[in-house]
Amino acid sequence: MPDPVLFRAHHFLCALGFEGKGYSNGFVANMAQIVQRLRDAPDTMIEVIAQTDDICAPCPKRRDTSCLSQARIMTLDQRHGAALGLQPGDRLSWAEAQQRMRDRITPDTLERICAGCAWLDHGMCRNAVARLHQPA
Repeated sequence: MPDPVLFRAHHFLCALGFEGKGYSNGFVANMAQIVQRLRDAPDTMIEVIAQTDDICAPCPKRRDTSCLSQARIMTLDQRHGAALGLQPGDRLSWAEAQQRMRDRITPDTLERICAGCAWLDHGMCRNAVARLHQPA
């Protein structure tokens, strides 16, 4: 069985809303690869961690297992973890993660849990969450 993808709690919504933009070309390429893996294989397992993860790997703000914006990122992780019922060590598939986001997050939830995220005003996550709630 392949190793799980490692995610900070706030990266579930980042992966859901990803539209090919990011902090650097290396970051975007890495994120695109991870998101494509999840979309191609929704049974891919994800493990929640409380430090830099697979998405953070090429981020120019990464500093070993931390971030230049560590306090803000930890706050985002805490809010997202609480909203999604996730904590470090939890494992779930991408399909289960999407169901959890569908069950627990609405576009209006984002204003609270994503406050302080530089990407919030771009609307990518809001649009992705709205799509989750559309009938199949």
